[in-house]
Amino acid sequence: MRMKKLIISIALIFCMPLALACNYPAPPKSIPDGATSSKDEMFAGMKMLAAYQENISVYLSCIEADAQKVVKKIAGKKHKRKRKLFIKKYSAKYNDAVEARTRTVELFNAEIRAFKVQSK
Repeated sequence: MRMKKLIISIALIFCMPLALACNYPAPPKSIPDGATSSKDEMFAGMKMLAAYQENISVYLSCIEADAQKVVKKIAGKKHKRKRKLFIKKYSAKYNDAVEARTRTVELFNAEIRAFKVQSK
């Protein structure tokens, strides 16, 4: 039991810089409604989406760099289990951010299609 607490404490210490160094960007609060928005509103939405995508890219680069540092620190056979656990958590964090970006882009693309239909 005592060893388990020690391992968890060490894992938290290694993961702390990862959690503090990279800020997860929030998705846009609202996406323009393609059926009712003007061309200017759609362009503003496109700029907002581009900024969000850039922020997600910066975030992904940040967590990747931090993860590489942590994996180097827990190298070796005796840390194999910790490394596997960390990589699993890191992969989930990375994949969640990519999925959030993909969903947001898909939502905006649907609104662009609606805008094109409305503007014909």
